Amino acid sequence: MNASISILAEIPEELHESLKSYLDTHPDWDQDRVFSAALSLFLLQNGSSGTPEASRSYRQAARVYLEALFQQSA
Repeated sequence: MNASISILAEIPEELHESLKSYLDTHPDWDQDRVFSAALSLFLLQNGSSGTPEASRSYRQAARVYLEALFQQSA
Protein backbone atom coordinates (compact mmCIF):
# COMPACT_ATOMS: atom_id res chain seq x y z
CA MET A 1 0.00 0.00 0.00
CA ASN A 2 1.26 3.47 -0.88
CA ALA A 3 -0.49 5.69 1.67
CA SER A 4 0.13 9.40 1.99
CA ILE A 5 0.12 11.33 5.23
CA SER A 6 -0.36 15.06 5.18
CA ILE A 7 1.95 16.87 7.60
CA LEU A 8 1.49 20.39 8.86
CA ALA A 9 4.51 21.43 10.89
CA GLU A 10 5.98 24.65 12.13
CA ILE A 11 9.71 24.95 11.54
CA PRO A 12 12.17 27.57 12.74
CA GLU A 13 12.43 30.64 10.51
CA GLU A 14 16.12 29.92 9.80
CA LEU A 15 15.26 26.44 8.54
CA HIS A 16 12.43 27.85 6.42
CA GLU A 17 14.80 30.37 4.83
CA SER A 18 17.36 27.65 4.16
CA LEU A 19 14.71 25.47 2.55
CA LYS A 20 13.46 28.34 0.37
CA SER A 21 17.02 29.09 -0.71
CA TYR A 22 17.70 25.44 -1.51
CA LEU A 23 14.52 25.08 -3.54
CA ASP A 24 15.26 28.30 -5.44
CA THR A 25 18.62 26.94 -6.53
CA HIS A 26 17.54 23.32 -7.16
CA PRO A 27 14.52 23.39 -9.51
CA ASP A 28 14.36 19.56 -9.71
CA TRP A 29 13.47 19.43 -6.02
CA ASP A 30 10.21 20.44 -4.35
CA GLN A 31 9.15 20.70 -0.72
CA ASP A 32 7.57 17.22 -0.70
CA ARG A 33 10.71 15.60 -2.09
CA VAL A 34 12.94 17.36 0.46
CA PHE A 35 10.73 16.36 3.39
CA SER A 36 10.45 12.78 2.14
CA ALA A 37 14.24 12.48 1.82
CA ALA A 38 14.86 14.13 5.19
CA LEU A 39 12.30 12.06 7.10
CA SER A 40 13.37 8.77 5.55
CA LEU A 41 17.04 9.54 6.29
CA PHE A 42 16.12 10.34 9.90
CA LEU A 43 14.29 7.02 10.20
CA LEU A 44 17.24 5.16 8.68
CA GLN A 45 19.69 6.78 11.08
CA ASN A 46 17.53 6.28 14.16
CA GLY A 47 15.73 3.05 13.36
CA SER A 48 16.50 -0.51 14.22
CA SER A 49 16.31 -3.68 12.19
CA GLY A 50 16.22 -6.08 15.15
CA THR A 51 12.81 -7.62 14.42
CA PRO A 52 11.25 -8.71 11.12
CA GLU A 53 8.76 -5.82 11.27
CA ALA A 54 11.50 -3.29 12.07
CA SER A 55 13.64 -4.72 9.29
CA ARG A 56 10.77 -4.32 6.79
CA SER A 57 10.22 -0.71 7.93
CA TYR A 58 13.95 -0.04 7.60
CA ARG A 59 13.98 -1.37 4.02
CA GLN A 60 10.90 0.69 3.16
CA ALA A 61 12.53 3.85 4.55
CA ALA A 62 15.68 3.08 2.56
CA ARG A 63 13.64 2.67 -0.63
CA VAL A 64 11.83 5.99 -0.09
CA TYR A 65 15.12 7.74 0.64
CA LEU A 66 16.81 6.43 -2.51
CA GLU A 67 13.76 7.19 -4.65
CA ALA A 68 13.70 10.76 -3.34
CA LEU A 69 17.39 11.23 -4.07
CA PHE A 70 17.39 9.76 -7.55
CA GLN A 71 13.95 10.61 -8.90
CA GLN A 72 14.02 12.26 -12.28
CA SER A 73 11.94 15.32 -12.99
CA ALA A 74 9.21 14.78 -15.55
